[in-house]
Order: sequence, then structure tokens, then C-alpha cells
Amino acid sequence: MAFESRRDFIRISAGLALAPWANKLASGQADGPKSTRLILLGTQGGPARRMKGMRKSPAQLILINNIPYVIDCGYEVAAQLVSAGISLNRLRYIFITHHHSDHNAEYGNLVFLAFASGLRSRIDAYGPPPLAEMTRAFWEANKYDVETRIKDQGTSDPRKLLVAHEFTHDGVVLEDENVKVTSTRVHHPPTDACAYRFDAKDRSIVISGDTAYSEALIQLAKGADVLVHELMYLPIIQKLLAGNPNSPALIERVKAVHTTGEEVGRVAAKAGVKTLVLSHLLNTAPDDGVSDEQWMEGIRDNFKGQIIVGRDLMEI
Repeated sequence: MAFESRRDFIRISAGLALAPWANKLASGQADGPKSTRLILLGTQGGPARRMKGMRKSPAQLILINNIPYVIDCGYEVAAQLVSAGISLNRLRYIFITHHHSDHNAEYGNLVFLAFASGLRSRIDAYGPPPLAEMTRAFWEANKYDVETRIKDQGTSDPRKLLVAHEFTHDGVVLEDENVKVTSTRVHHPPTDACAYRFDAKDRSIVISGDTAYSEALIQLAKGADVLVHELMYLPIIQKLLAGNPNSPALIERVKAVHTTGEEVGRVAAKAGVKTLVLSHLLNTAPDDGVSDEQWMEGIRDNFKGQIIVGRDLMEI
């Protein structure tokens, strides 16, 4: 292309920079949209210091043929879905990895807000026990509001829309025309924690949930296109616990149920995944000053594939 003047060059260059596909090119998505999309709704792990952080609590969105599959429901998941351009009345499936508050605090609220936004179709929720009891308890706690609105406003009953599916064994938990979802138990005691694999026609995506190093996760993630894996950066944990007289025991406890960079690298390498996405970055805040290079420390010792440090609302 020839430019008649420097002014033309600047004008056209600026236009290209603002073009939607230019951002995709910068993020490695220049080959066009896929029918299966992964959006990180929240990438901060743990409830501590949550209100001070820029990152939101753990949640992921997988869109397959424009059907939303939400994995985990940390604080502000509803707002993050809207920020990602997903109307709440499109909610269809929810998956909970385990029952810590940073992963399930807005489980019921998300459904109620979706109903208030016009949702009238069934929602299927999947997760380990006590998912069914949690569902019942949520509606019991909100019984007054629900029944008042049914009587006063003539709305339908939202309690009939949410169907909880508990499981305690590894295997397929959902299979429909879009995807097969398989779960396996991972190591995050004392909770009953699980990871999920989503096999669509064009991509396979694995969500680790919270876990220590896990051979079961490696088997689940074999050959996957994308593995979203939790991560802890020990210097930050040590900084957060400095001055706590019980810090040595607490640090050992955290190490026993979460994963270091070196361990994450071994998991990704042994599973043979193409892309590793780091999320559930444990207890971070803007003033922590942890760089992407620091988050990736130790991973390259074992894993030679693509590594992405997750950011809220990042699409991969």
C-alpha cells in the first residue's frame, strides 16, 4: 500500500489500531472467533483482602454455540457476566468446583438475579455435596421475598427453575449437543473438590479448581487445548502472614492444598496441554507488585507451551 502523505499514513494507522481485529491480533486471536470461547470472569484466589483487589473472585465462562456454561460463582460473578456482554437471562448451566465462599458465595444470587432479568428457562447446576442442601437453604432464606413477589407482582416461581445435580464419583456429569463435561476429584482437603473438562467440537478446556499437585488432574487434562490452573506465589503468602505467630504452620497448610509454579509446570507438561492459563492467583492486590514473570516462576522448568497470566474479562 502506498501513502500519498504522512497525514494519510497517520490517519490509516490510527484506524487500524482502533479496528476490533487489531486487539485480537495483539492477543493472539487473529485467526477469527471460535465457536467455543473462554472468558475469565474472576482471577483472584481466596476471600482474604478481596475488597481491596482489582481482580474479582474465581469464575470462568465457557460459551459454546453461544450457550453460557459458568464455572464457579465467586463474589460479583453476575456483574462480571454483564461486563463480558452476557445477559443474565441467558444463564443455562452452572458448575461449582468446591464449596469455599470465594467459589460459591453468589451461586443462589446469580440465579435469582437472572430470574429478575427475565430468565424463565431451567438452570442445571452441578457440583459436589452439599450442592442440593445449599440450593434448598438459599430458597429458604429468600422465601419471604420470593413468595411476596409471586403474590404481589404475579411472577412465576423461580425455585422451580434451578435443578441441582450432586455427584461424588469421577466421570461424565453432562453431555448434550454442544459439549461433554467430565469431572475428576482433585486434592484440596477438607473440601470435596473437583476439576472439570469441557470437550466441544473445536476445543477442549480444563478448569482445575483449587488443588494441590494432582495426578488425577493430569489424566483429566491429557491433550487438552487449554488448562486453566490455580497458582500460589509463595513470597506473597509469606508477606501476607508476616508477623502472624502461627505463620509457619499456616504456610505449610497453604502449600498442602494449593500449587506452586514448579508443580503447575509439571502438571501442564505431563498432561501435554497446548496452552496453560494461570488463574486463582492467591490473595493478590494491586499494591502487591507481582509481575507476570514472577507468577510464571518455575513453570518454564518443565512446561514449554504457551503460558498466559490471567486477567479479569480476558478472552482466550
